Amino acid sequence: MRRFTPAPVEDGTLVSQVMRTIAKRIASRTLEAGAKLPSIRVSAEALGVSKSTVVDAYDRLAAEGLIEPRRGSGFYVTGPTAPFSLADAGPRLDRAIDPLWVSRQALEAGDGVLMPGCGWLPASWMPEAGLRRAMRALSRRDPVNLTDYGPPLGLAPLRQLLARRMAEHGIEAHPSQIMLTDSGSQAIDLVCRLLIEPGDVVLVDDPGYFNFHAMLRAHRAKVVGVPYTPTGPDIGLFEQALKTHRPRLYITNSGPHNPTGASLSAVTAHRLLKLAEAHDLTIVEDDIFADFEHEPAPRLAAFDGFERVVHIGSFSKTLSAAVRCGFVAARPDWIEGLVDLKVATAFSSSPVTAELVLALLTDGSYRKHVEALRDKLARARGQVAARLRDFGLTPWVEPRAGMLLWMSLAPGIDAADIARRALAEKLVLAPGNAFSPSQSASGYLRFNVAQCLEPAVFTVLAGIFDS
Repeated sequence: MRRFTPAPVEDGTLVSQVMRTIAKRIASRTLEAGAKLPSIRVSAEALGVSKSTVVDAYDRLAAEGLIEPRRGSGFYVTGPTAPFSLADAGPRLDRAIDPLWVSRQALEAGDGVLMPGCGWLPASWMPEAGLRRAMRALSRRDPVNLTDYGPPLGLAPLRQLLARRMAEHGIEAHPSQIMLTDSGSQAIDLVCRLLIEPGDVVLVDDPGYFNFHAMLRAHRAKVVGVPYTPTGPDIGLFEQALKTHRPRLYITNSGPHNPTGASLSAVTAHRLLKLAEAHDLTIVEDDIFADFEHEPAPRLAAFDGFERVVHIGSFSKTLSAAVRCGFVAARPDWIEGLVDLKVATAFSSSPVTAELVLALLTDGSYRKHVEALRDKLARARGQVAARLRDFGLTPWVEPRAGMLLWMSLAPGIDAADIARRALAEKLVLAPGNAFSPSQSASGYLRFNVAQCLEPAVFTVLAGIFDS
C-alpha cells in the first residue's frame, strides 16, 4: 500500500491536516479528476488517524466541491482539475529555503534591499552605454526589424556568429544546429518538453542550480540529485544512479558551476560521456557563465559532437537580464523538434533583441566588457572570501572564474536561520538547501561576490554572526 503523509501545518485539527493532504495531491495532480480516493479504512491506516477523522475530512472536502461521494462506490475527485501549483507539487519546504521563494525575493526586491544571494550582476556592472547606443542605431534601421516576427530558428547572422564563438570552445555546430530563444530558461524548458514525459527521472547536481529543480517539478519529472565534487559529479554515485533510476536526462553546468563555482575536469567529462553512452542518457549542458572564464573549462558538447549533449547559452548574465536572448545547440533532428515546440508555445523569439545582441557582439564593445568583468570578478572573489572568512565561513572550492562563492558555515549554524534573520534586515541570502534535492546543504550559503561589495552587506552579516 502506498503511504502518503499529511502536509505539515502550523495549526488546525487532524481533520484539517487530512484535508490539506488530499487537496495538495489534487492540486499537484497526483490525484487527477475522476480518480477514486483510497477507502476510509485504507486512508486511516496510511495516515495514522481514526476512521472517523477521515470520514469528517471526506465529508468536508465533498462540501467544498473537491471530491464527490458515489453511493456504494466511494469518493472521487471532481472535475475539472484545479490549476497546477508548483508550490503544492513538491515538499512543503520552509519558505526561507524554497527555490522559488529565493528567486521571487530577489526579483521583487525594492529600494534599499541588498541581494548577495541573487544570481546576477549589479546594474552598474553592465554595459548600459553600449546598450543605449545599439538601441538608438537599431531604431534608425528598416522598420521591419521592429515590427515583424523573426524566423523560426532566429536571426541568421547571430546564429552564424554564435557558431564561431562556440568553435572557440572546441564546439563545432553549424548555424542550422542553433536555435535562438528568449532566454536560457526557455531553452531548457523546450528541451524538457521535447525529451521527457511526466514521471521520467532526471539527474541534477547536488548542490545544483535551484531553478532546474523548479522547472523539472513543473514538467512533473522525478528529480534525483547526484553529489557534486570540485571536478564535477561524483562518478561512482552517478553510475549508481544510472543503474538504479534509469534517467532520461542529466542537467548540469560545465563551468563555472552554479552554486559551487567549480569547473568540470576533462577526466570527469570523458567518464560522464562514456556512462551516458552506455546508459542511453542525454546531457543538457547549461553554459550561461561561459564568458566569465579566462581559460575555458572542458565542454561536454566539444567532446561529444552533439550525439548525446544539448548545449545551452544566454547573455542574461553578461549583457543584460532585460535583453532576453538565449540559444540552444543540438543535433539536427532535435533542432527540428525544438523549432516546432518554439512555434507552438512562443511562435517566435524577439528579432529586436537578437539585433541588439548582434550589434554589441560585433562592434568590439562586448569583448572589452567581458574582459573587464573577469578582472573585476577576480578581485571581488578575493576580497569577499577574505571578509566572509572573518565570520567563520570557508570556501568549498576556490573558483577560477565567475561571480559565485559556495561558503561553508561553522558547525552547528543553519543557513536557513541565517537567511531568515538577514531578510529581516533587508538582505536576501541564498541558503544551501535551496540548491540541494537531498536537503543536505543546510551548512552552506551561496554568495554573489559582485553583490557583496556594499559595506552594508557586511554590517548586516556582522550583526548576525557576532550575536
